[in-house]
Amino acid sequence: MRADWDCPYDTLRRRWHVVPVEASSRLSSADLLQLPDSELLAVWERAFHCTSTGSYYGVRGWYHDLYRDKLTGLEVLDVGSGLAVSSIHFAEHGARLTFADIVEDNLRVVERLCALKGLRARFLHIEDAGSFSNLTDDFSAVMAIGSLINAPREIIREEVQAILPHLRPDGRWLHFAYPRARWIRDGKPTFSEWGKYTDGPDTPWMEYHDKETLEYLFGPRPFEIIFECEWHDHDFNWFDCRLGQDQIR
Repeated sequence: MRADWDCPYDTLRRRWHVVPVEASSRLSSADLLQLPDSELLAVWERAFHCTSTGSYYGVRGWYHDLYRDKLTGLEVLDVGSGLAVSSIHFAEHGARLTFADIVEDNLRVVERLCALKGLRARFLHIEDAGSFSNLTDDFSAVMAIGSLINAPREIIREEVQAILPHLRPDGRWLHFAYPRARWIRDGKPTFSEWGKYTDGPDTPWMEYHDKETLEYLFGPRPFEIIFECEWHDHDFNWFDCRLGQDQIR
């Protein structure tokens, strides 16, 4: 069925109530909420270790080590938190997190995990781009860990533009995406089909992101890429951006 991008948040909710747990495993957040506390914690711990430690260090572990101390004490917005594998880890090491997600059950899972781990955090249900007006204006960092790549870029730009006023001048934007090299390797499918290659049969859209994409998403706000890389055999790419002064302020 063709995705309805006239109502983008509803379209995305139909897919992303199922969250990645391990490299090839996904679970419904509604099902996760039915688990006893001990089992829910075990799911999160398994997701963390199976993407961050040992032979899986090259998936998430490297950037956990790189940013753990840098984010300590900072106000951090996690956009599209899902199971919050990275952001809960950063919260455990002193980052002050606000978790934002389009699926309310996803947030309830993360809220419960934070309570079980003794973490204080804020939570925002993203009903549409207007929901970001409820954020404070004190964020030092935004994390978009694979969450702002699964809709046409015109829709993603609207969301990014709604977030940017809440990021301090010289704030950091950490952007985890898929690179053009992966799209080429997969045979250059249409973006409406590529999501089936990257994230499963019900994924309505996936786009690669590069520097030109970021210029479109952030513009006209100036930004500097202070670190970028492709890794895991060009499966993923990473952009660490420093945002300049919002010219409208």
